[in-house]
Amino acid sequence: MPGTWVIAATDGDFETAVLERSRQVPVVVDFWAEWCGPCRTLGPLLERLADEYEGQFVLAKVDVDANPGLAQSFGVQSIPMVLAFRDAQVVRHFVGALPESGLRQFLAAVLPSEADRLAAEGDDALAAGRTDEAERRFRAALQLDPRHGAALIGSAEIFATAGREDEALALLERVDPGPHRARAEQSAARIRVGQPGGAADTEGLRSQVDAAPDDIDLRFRLAQAYAAEGRHEDALRHYLEVVSRDRAYGEDAARRAMVDLFSLLGSDHPLTDRYRSELGKVLFR
Repeated sequence: MPGTWVIAATDGDFETAVLERSRQVPVVVDFWAEWCGPCRTLGPLLERLADEYEGQFVLAKVDVDANPGLAQSFGVQSIPMVLAFRDAQVVRHFVGALPESGLRQFLAAVLPSEADRLAAEGDDALAAGRTDEAERRFRAALQLDPRHGAALIGSAEIFATAGREDEALALLERVDPGPHRARAEQSAARIRVGQPGGAADTEGLRSQVDAAPDDIDLRFRLAQAYAAEGRHEDALRHYLEVVSRDRAYGEDAARRAMVDLFSLLGSDHPLTDRYRSELGKVLFR
């Protein structure tokens, strides 16, 4: 496999060689075997294009005979099979040998666009605290691609920081299903969790709830205040109590708030596991 941009990937190193690397540069994975005639046509063509594109993508070759685990994981039933990864997600694929023109069209759909480049520059500027520059980059990206996921999320983060939460949430709603959707949902959850409905005197609310434990309006406000302060367990405990007392309270507000916190914490967080189970018991008792 000649060339700087062509590597061999195996069962043992696929996560780092392909998935992690695809977070920096697109990785095109060619599943092949020595006995496969079409592979002997497609493989050299892919290798030549990898060198021609000089690092715009990395070509990872996977010998299916030597790496049956990978072949099984990706459901390889016919070869050659080619998968393109970006941000550790499959974004394009094809089975069989394509002519050079078809491969170039495939790569054009995989490689970063001008909107991708602008959004990446916006992310860098935002991370460095250059908010005005970031906003310009995101706006330019959205002019080229109005549904660009990364640009929508970046713009929403700027709006949320400026107190424009409703506008931020509207932008996040525009993110299409795909590799950016999970990040958009987490950003939306973070914004909603951080909206207690105005500045709250948490200790004062707690005292009021202690004095009137059956007042679910007060209890919900206390849960909101805890959530905004990052006291997630306290928030979940009081949201759960609200759901237990009134399933439909506030048009399902308490249950939806719990789901937002689950999204924010992540599916593997102990609080998510515990309170998702408790919520299920309350809902289906």
